[in-house]
Amino acid sequence: MSRPLRLVIFDVDGTLVDSQGDILAAMRVGFAELGEQAPEKKEILGIVGLSLDVAVARLAPHLPADARARIVEGYKAAYMGLRAKAGVERSSPLYPHARATLEALHRVPETLLGVATGKSARGLDKLLDGHDLRSYFVTRQVADHHPSKPHPSMIRAALAETGVAPENAVMVGDTSFDMEMAQAAGITGIGVSWGYHRPETLTAAARIVEDFRDLAGVLDEFWSGLT
Repeated sequence: MSRPLRLVIFDVDGTLVDSQGDILAAMRVGFAELGEQAPEKKEILGIVGLSLDVAVARLAPHLPADARARIVEGYKAAYMGLRAKAGVERSSPLYPHARATLEALHRVPETLLGVATGKSARGLDKLLDGHDLRSYFVTRQVADHHPSKPHPSMIRAALAETGVAPENAVMVGDTSFDMEMAQAAGITGIGVSWGYHRPETLTAAARIVEDFRDLAGVLDEFWSGLT
């Protein structure tokens, strides 16, 4: 009897790639263009994963909507400029063993890979193409088409696109937003310890992995528990 299709959905920033240098620099530029002091590093990294407009609203609740919109546009321009100058591989390097793990999972016939990210479609495409990873992911959910995490819309769309049942899907991410999104969508959340939220804040995660090389084994345990 053949095994059912399985879906592993990955967050991007803080999970697959470390973009914090450009995120911090671009956010500081966005605030500076309004003559505002940017929040501290911890605060900025704490909102990574949210859609950009939601993230800026959390960072600058004292500013009117038009001012926040200017920060968003300043951030986008600065981020694209930094990425163009450095190149994707330097701007957003893959975490250790990320590529090998994706390659190994991709080779398993019944395992499908997806992405759910607060990035725009354009930003995600640039990143995946820069790392030559686009072909690995059969479903790519982005901020352009969904409410911000932790709303479950991205995961629901990924399940619908792939035809995978919720019990056969997992979300891999570094933030509480990822784990809460998984919980809201009725799938299992697997947290990673190397990202932008402290592991102890990932309270909705079923498991937390500390090395990308451990992920395949954790997934095997999860799948075997379903058979």
